[in-house]
Amino acid sequence: MYKYYRILIFIALFTRINSFSQKKTLKANFNAKGIVIDGKPDDIGWTENKNIASNFIMFDPDNGKPISENKKTEVKVSYDNDAIYILATLYDDEPNKIQREITNRDVFGVSDHFSVNINGYNDGQQDFRFYVSAAGVQMDCIATEAEEDYSWDAIWDSKVAITNYGWVVEMKIPYAALRFSRADKQVWGINFKREIKRDIQTYTWNHVDTKIGAVLTQAGILEGIENIKPPTRLFFIPYTSTYYQQDDITSDRTFKAGLDIKYGINDSFTLDAILIPDFGQTKFDNAILYLDPFEQKLEENRPFFTEGTNLFNIGNLFYSRRIGGFPSREPTVSDSEQITEYPSTVNLLNAVKVSGRTENGLGIGFLNAVTKKTYATIEGTTVDSFNNQQQTSRKEVIEPLANYNLIVLDQRFNGNSSVSFVNANTTRNGDFRDANASALVFDLSTKANTYNLYGDFKYSTVNDIENYDGFKTALNFAKTSGQYRYTVSGKYISSNYDINDLGLVFYTNYHNALVNGSYRILNPTKYFNTFKIEQELNLELQNTTGKMQEGWYKTLIKARTKKNHYMEFALVLNPFETYDFYEPRVAGRYLQIPKRLSSYFGMEFNRNNAFTFDFTPSIAVYDQDDRITYGLAIGPKYRFNDKFSLYFVMDYSKRKNDRGWVGFDDTGIVIGQRDREILQNDLTGKYAINKKMTINLTARYYWSYSDNKRFWSLQDDGTVVADPTFNLNKNRNFNSFNADLSYSWWFAPGSELSILYRNYSQESANIVERNISQNLKNLFGTNQTNILSISVRYFIDYNRLKN
Repeated sequence: MYKYYRILIFIALFTRINSFSQKKTLKANFNAKGIVIDGKPDDIGWTENKNIASNFIMFDPDNGKPISENKKTEVKVSYDNDAIYILATLYDDEPNKIQREITNRDVFGVSDHFSVNINGYNDGQQDFRFYVSAAGVQMDCIATEAEEDYSWDAIWDSKVAITNYGWVVEMKIPYAALRFSRADKQVWGINFKREIKRDIQTYTWNHVDTKIGAVLTQAGILEGIENIKPPTRLFFIPYTSTYYQQDDITSDRTFKAGLDIKYGINDSFTLDAILIPDFGQTKFDNAILYLDPFEQKLEENRPFFTEGTNLFNIGNLFYSRRIGGFPSREPTVSDSEQITEYPSTVNLLNAVKVSGRTENGLGIGFLNAVTKKTYATIEGTTVDSFNNQQQTSRKEVIEPLANYNLIVLDQRFNGNSSVSFVNANTTRNGDFRDANASALVFDLSTKANTYNLYGDFKYSTVNDIENYDGFKTALNFAKTSGQYRYTVSGKYISSNYDINDLGLVFYTNYHNALVNGSYRILNPTKYFNTFKIEQELNLELQNTTGKMQEGWYKTLIKARTKKNHYMEFALVLNPFETYDFYEPRVAGRYLQIPKRLSSYFGMEFNRNNAFTFDFTPSIAVYDQDDRITYGLAIGPKYRFNDKFSLYFVMDYSKRKNDRGWVGFDDTGIVIGQRDREILQNDLTGKYAINKKMTINLTARYYWSYSDNKRFWSLQDDGTVVADPTFNLNKNRNFNSFNADLSYSWWFAPGSELSILYRNYSQESANIVERNISQNLKNLFGTNQTNILSISVRYFIDYNRLKN
């Protein structure tokens, strides 16, 4: 009986309902008549509204301190059947010092900001956040406790005016940009935030106590919205684009047109569809000299797969670059044939996603994408009966018509807890590989957000030449509030756990235990606005052999000074020899990794200054043959004025006497001892003509080499012995250059004209060239590809079209 009593106490700990803070309440006024979004507070809809949100309280750095009288902030909210309207008056006794850098949308920059966070279900789980800078630039995101998704872009209106007493913000947020229940009387969670950049201070209307780990649950209450009748949420975004591509060999012209559709199935759920996708102007992938045993993980830059996808990221079964990525099969060729064309990507035919959340807190997400059948071209020679050679050409399917499905069910409760089910399925036509993966995920927090219990169980099935399945499970317990916090976690992954048809996993067949403890200040001290120190122990063992894959003790310190300089220091000690089960490229084999000590120190000077600078030196010392890795990253940035800025980053590293797989010979697996250098330079420039029109430059130069000095034969125990017979040239020298120069004009709400000039080139050789100027000469002497593209997207609201 005592055992069951303890279980009941444990459940009550994670589900009890009690109030831990006093919430402010604001009443919205049903009187939006005469309101014009012009930044002027004298419309009748505002003058007749006597309900004011005031008495803001500091969030950061001195949490809990009331705002001063000369910076007081007052907010009003009105509504009608189309939208809610927000008026914020932000007093400032030195209005000429208000920071207002003009940036691209969703880029904060050096500017004061005002924002509203809205939770239409008042469940403390998800906010829709709308920001306006003092320069009039909009930023918006969907926020959970785990992340802020700024790839989500809503259509809303705002206007800013600088006055002799501060600045004024007016906002009109259509209901189409929000999610809420169908109740006649609405009760929303709401909070307002003000950032005063020059003072390095942020304030909120409802107090957000930083001693508590959760932020969303500490919002205030918005009442008074009643009997609204939101219009149909149906939007069309037709687009057209034209491309001209030229290199040293050929040129080509392409014209594309397509359509995006967004439809509100009901007040809670939205359907997004793309017909005839066009991702030609997405950011380029960073090409590198990649010698690791895994594929290179690429960032997702396609808007459809980045906008509003936080629901689909639950469970970590979804890696969107799988859709339209590399073909899944290599063609079969004879000795007299060669592959002359092998597409590196598969074309996407169409994609649809449906997502939303019911008033009872059930989130539902469904994503479907279909990719095109893809062929490789193989050419060869045959000899007929008369001994005459004939040229042959054939095509072979390397990726069939494929269907990708992702389903997510996420039930939230108690304002800060959830249980989720996720299923990811990949089905390919014919005898190609199919796969399925499912996950059960739970995230439970006490009502006061003092403790958190998180865990998952995942199961994968692959149908291929040989079918197999696997699983992964994890459990984490954490104290999430106060100055002292800790996390204890454990994980087990089986050898056949494989989610790589729609997800991404590199390391399997291990179990681990991790303990993390931290201390932080909650209010500024004499020298620091923020300060945190973490201690962490991690132990990771391979399941089959019991050998250690990872084992470290880490100290991490993060601090921000009173002058807004940021510092970060880490020291990681690996006191035991560990074993890499992936570098040998053969199942069951492993390479011994020596004991090591690594560290880095990062410094970022005050970003509010016109000129700022950051640098990060790093070093790792190995207990092996003068093996060492060191690096330096530096990044100066200069803001010439509120419109024009340049940012340069140089990242350099050298790996001396590094060891890694190079190939096979008669003795077995060959390991190379090599020197590596990596240099990457990034230049970013921005010129804002105005808040809707910008010119942007992104340029990147990358150079790396791998110079093998000797070769070793890998032994069964993970050690190596000299291999004097291996004499193949496995050296590599790689250069890559990309440059994007773009012009963007948001000529109407949600509508954009963009012009992009892109230049790129790559050069690879097996002769190491250490001279940078010669590398640049070789790179720009290769085939240069130039692309000029023009794209127009136009946002059409069905309701305006109807009227």
